[in-house]
Amino acid sequence: MKKVTVAMKKSDSAEASEGLSPSQSIDARIEELGDWRGEKLAQVRGLIKQAEPEVVEEWKWRGVPVWERAGIICTGETYKSVVKLTFAKGASLDDPTGLFNSSLEGNTRRAIDFHEADKIDEEALKVLVRAAAALNTASKAAVSRKKSRGT
Repeated sequence: MKKVTVAMKKSDSAEASEGLSPSQSIDARIEELGDWRGEKLAQVRGLIKQAEPEVVEEWKWRGVPVWERAGIICTGETYKSVVKLTFAKGASLDDPTGLFNSSLEGNTRRAIDFHEADKIDEEALKVLVRAAAALNTASKAAVSRKKSRGT
């Protein structure tokens, strides 16, 4: 039987991210997109960092920007027609301005789909980011307290 080897081509973003820090990988993704999606991703990234200065940027799942503080706050996926911010614990967050417009059926995550012409409610987004970080921090503190009591 003849052995067949197949070379798999890595995506441009996977190649670009090798050896780079997560923040550099996100920079590369924004540049690689080179259109409104890159601009929108850069805009939401800036707002996340303004809202939560201690946020940690990660690069997971073969090319997804992730923002964390005591756990995942949100991810930033880019598709052909939307930039999607998915909040890991979005169903537990108050959303008085109605930013969440996607992934509403689940019990955990909620997302915001941004289209090309959408104007971002910057203050409302910052409030959600802060609330998500606070929820993560409170959850982590509760687990630590439980462990210290031995329960």
